[in-house]
Amino acid sequence: MSEVELLLLDQSENCTVYTIQFLSDDLNEFEKFVVKFQNDGELNKYYRIIAKFIDQILDFGALERYFRPEGKVRDSVVALPVLRSKLRLYALRLSDKILILGNGGEKKTRTYDEDDTLRGYVLTLQRFEELIKDGVRDGSVIITESEIETDKTFDI
Repeated sequence: MSEVELLLLDQSENCTVYTIQFLSDDLNEFEKFVVKFQNDGELNKYYRIIAKFIDQILDFGALERYFRPEGKVRDSVVALPVLRSKLRLYALRLSDKILILGNGGEKKTRTYDEDDTLRGYVLTLQRFEELIKDGVRDGSVIITESEIETDKTFDI
């Protein structure tokens, strides 16, 4: 078991963007993604495309068209970008106004399920979404139109 907390990354009129951080790590999940690819000579152009999408999401909202559905039918896991790309950034799209960014990596297989690292990122988000739903049920998490309110840490 690892403890994680929800962190606010950025907020605009149209979207609130969060990420998660394992309390045992120095960097949050999105920062880990940025550090891996921001200065990668080969993959930086794909990283820049994803960064541009995140800016657009802050401007216009986490609209479905920006994302590639991933995960299972019952969860909210999506990936950026929707275009063909060598990189994937996984996220939970809870609504047009609430997005939780996770981690991601280079796409070397047909599906995330075929890559242990990518599957791990998706499983973490799926588990975190379950914990958020449990928190809503027990009152420790409140989801408004554009925010998630909680001061608890979650055991993943």
